[in-house]
Amino acid sequence: MEIRFSGSGGQGLLLSARILAAALTEAGLTVAQSNAYEPVSRGGLSRSDLVIGEGEADYPLARRLDVLLILDEAAATVSTGLLTPASLVLCDAERVTTPPRGPFRTLCLPFTETARTLGNPRVTNIVALGALTAQASICPPEQLLAAIVAQTPARFERLNREAFAAGLAMGETEPA
Repeated sequence: MEIRFSGSGGQGLLLSARILAAALTEAGLTVAQSNAYEPVSRGGLSRSDLVIGEGEADYPLARRLDVLLILDEAAATVSTGLLTPASLVLCDAERVTTPPRGPFRTLCLPFTETARTLGNPRVTNIVALGALTAQASICPPEQLLAAIVAQTPARFERLNREAFAAGLAMGETEPA
């Protein structure tokens, strides 16, 4: 399975990928992670790819995406060439105004709006991770929640739990 987290710098994409990789590794899977970002601290194009399997990855870079998460318009069309008819594309409904179009499945969901409702737009990535978990059935939600708690500062635990639960509920209301 190949997953890409994409958007702009400062959105927590690399953290989201690291959290998912930790949960999948805990489940006994092999995960190769690669990151690419522009040399600015906030706002430049950013992405993190996970190549997931039961054995060692033949090639550690994403070539055909099963899941693409887009949190910013800057990344809306960059990965279209890696999508297949079986791909799932999850977009932030507020920040991605022109989602990729094609024979793949695209869902635009209110990640940023939900995070703002929870009191902090910085947990948009965790909301999106919850929706991704519900839609892609990559690992049990409890396992991913444990990785979120382990990989993020303790002072944000309650907020991250709420954000993940909101994203999970959001993803479960959409047909998979």
